[in-house]
Amino acid sequence: MAIIEWNKENGVAVVKMCNGPNRMNQAFAERMNQCLDEVLADTEIRAMVLTSTDEKNFSQGIDVEWIGGKLQSSENQEVISFMYGMNTIFKRLLLFPVPVIAAINGHAFGNGAILSCACDFRFMKKDKGFFCFPEVDVSIPFLPGMIGFVRKAIPEYQFNQMLLSGQRVTAVELETANVIIKACDDQENLMAEALGFAGSFAKKRGIFKELKKRMYKELVRILDEDDSEYIDALNLFVAD
Repeated sequence: MAIIEWNKENGVAVVKMCNGPNRMNQAFAERMNQCLDEVLADTEIRAMVLTSTDEKNFSQGIDVEWIGGKLQSSENQEVISFMYGMNTIFKRLLLFPVPVIAAINGHAFGNGAILSCACDFRFMKKDKGFFCFPEVDVSIPFLPGMIGFVRKAIPEYQFNQMLLSGQRVTAVELETANVIIKACDDQENLMAEALGFAGSFAKKRGIFKELKKRMYKELVRILDEDDSEYIDALNLFVAD
């Protein structure tokens, strides 16, 4: 079964996570980076939409069972490589030279929610799915870079409440807080709105990338310099 696939619709790359809950592990990171390479190589692409084929989930975030199994078998380097691989994905989306639009079609939990925050714009359907950061309930602290990605997309008051409570929020609530552009009625409406918005862009890649590079200079520095302190030491969980 494919993990991630993509196709082109009128100059828009539609990247589809297609592995059920779309939990993130090494195979996910490798395939996502490969897809981004392929999209980038197609010079006809002027925007990208990131979504899921699952009717319930956008992404449930990190595959905790996979990480736990690797740590239990002392395959620490694979976990470290995965964490850096996800950071590469986040940074690539952040600096991608065309607009990246997340079409959140279901639950976006933890790293899945952060993945959407790394995108430039977000749409979400309101008939099914929650957006939340459950890390406070599963003892997984955010890396500095993760905090930076969420802060770029979510107002501080909303992030504070969500991070410390694990609260699940709806598309309507996210639209009110300007986290998403629109809460869409259903799947059909979600994709129509996201694709229509993506198709409205025709910006030159050079200036688009340079604007993002300057705007997110500090966030890139955090990813490159601060996260390594926690990743290299595998300081990824809190025991008590």
